[in-house]
Amino acid sequence: MERRRISIDGEEDLLGLMAVARVVRFALRAMKRHVRAGVATRHLDEIAAAVFARQRARSAPSAVYGFPAATCISVNDEIVHGIPSRRILQPNDLVTVDVTAEKNGYVADAAVTVCVPPVSSTNTRLIACAEAAFAAAMHAARAGNRVNDIGRAVELSVRRAGFVVVRELCGHGVGRTIHEEPTVPNYDDGRVGALLTSGLVLAVEPIVADGNGKTRETDDGWTIASADGGLTAHYEHTIVITDSMPIVLTAD
Repeated sequence: MERRRISIDGEEDLLGLMAVARVVRFALRAMKRHVRAGVATRHLDEIAAAVFARQRARSAPSAVYGFPAATCISVNDEIVHGIPSRRILQPNDLVTVDVTAEKNGYVADAAVTVCVPPVSSTNTRLIACAEAAFAAAMHAARAGNRVNDIGRAVELSVRRAGFVVVRELCGHGVGRTIHEEPTVPNYDDGRVGALLTSGLVLAVEPIVADGNGKTRETDDGWTIASADGGLTAHYEHTIVITDSMPIVLTAD
């Protein structure tokens, strides 16, 4: 599929992106409220699907790629693209809820990892690491810098916390479809990366691991898990590049 690149060009684009970002926020907020022991992951997905229906939006992964659910829900060593199912959440499970919605031709993408109480110290640190790496990325995500400046900031923050980035998975442009140019690695790949320009819309998503950070594909054809069984955490938001700090559209 052709990867397009969107920059905000006037009030119409901004309003369209803000509307779909609001849907993503509502869905994430509702899903997080129901993450607890005894809940099936498909129930969380049903909650998001109901939000989409009320807001006259739709699941972008389902529409674009034929993903078999409204959202991606990954547990423990599952990194991304987990399929919601009858799986029942257990105490101390790490649960990544990843919501990408489309409304009126605009797309926004966000993900957060939460933990089922009671929470271990390792899981607490891992979640905090992903969120801190995103915060570090925001200081680098400004017009005039390049995408590898974002990656450098992410990896430095993650290393300081004692974890590793999952290098095989990256952020990306977003706005009119799920995956657009440019690719946004979570490390400095040593290249002269794409220039960040004012109005550029990106999904920045540090994905961190308590292990070696390598990945494997699972038998369901969708889920990507850690190769060594290590736990992972994911923190993602859709942002708009400006001349100073970016606008984070999907954050509460």
